[in-house]
Amino acid sequence: MFWEVTLALLKGFGTAAELFGLTLVFALPLGLLIAFGSMSKWRPFRFLLNAKKKAEWKKRLAGFRPIKLIVDVIVWIIRGTPLMLQLMIIYFGPGLVWDNNIWGSSTGGRMTATVIAFVINYACYFSVIYRGGIEGVPQGQREAGEVLGMTRAQIFTKITFLQTVKRIVPPMSNEIITLVKDTSLARIIAVTELIKSSEPFMRINGLIWPLFYTGVFYLIFVGALTLLFNFIERKLSYFK
Repeated sequence: MFWEVTLALLKGFGTAAELFGLTLVFALPLGLLIAFGSMSKWRPFRFLLNAKKKAEWKKRLAGFRPIKLIVDVIVWIIRGTPLMLQLMIIYFGPGLVWDNNIWGSSTGGRMTATVIAFVINYACYFSVIYRGGIEGVPQGQREAGEVLGMTRAQIFTKITFLQTVKRIVPPMSNEIITLVKDTSLARIIAVTELIKSSEPFMRINGLIWPLFYTGVFYLIFVGALTLLFNFIERKLSYFK
C-alpha cells in the first residue's frame, strides 16, 4: 500500500510541479510588464498645463495617467480577492456567457484554466515586488548614467535592473515558495495535483496517513527552493 500511495502522489507531484513551472515562466515577465504599467507616466492631457488660464480642474486632468490607473485597479482587484475565487471564475465564468464551457471537461482544459488563473494572480503580486525594487534604486544613479551618455535602455539594464534583482530576491523567494503550496488549490476544479492524489485512499480505503504523507513532498520541494535562493543571494552579495 505504501508503494501504491507513493506512486500516486508522485504523479500528483508531477502535475503540481508542472503548474509551478508554467506559472513562473509566464508570470515573471508578465509581472514586469505590469510593473512598468503601474509606473507609467503617460499623461494624454498634459498639454493643458500650457494653457494661459490654469484652472484647478485642468491641473488635475493634466496629471491624469490612465495606464497607471487601469493597471492599479486590476492589481487591486486581483490582490484583494482569493486565488480560489479567481480560479473558479476563470473556469466556470465562460459557461455563464456561452452555452458550453470553453475549457471543456478534459484534464488539459482544466489545467489550462488553472495556469491562466495562477499566472494572472502571481503576475500582479510579482509586479508590486518589481516596482518596489525598481523605485528603490536611487534616482541619482540613473541621472549619473544620463550624464555618461547612456541610453534609457542601457541605464535600465546596466544600472537599475542589476540592483533591482538583488533587492527583489528575498520577497520574490517568499512568493515563489507560497506558489508551491498554492498549487493545492487546483483540486477545486478537479485537477489531480498532490493533495487530490491522496483523496481516493482516504475516501475508499479510509486511510488518513496519505494526506500527511503529502507534506513530505511539499517540504522537499520547498527545501530545494530555499537552498537555491540562498545560493542566489550569496552570488549577488557582490553588491554589498
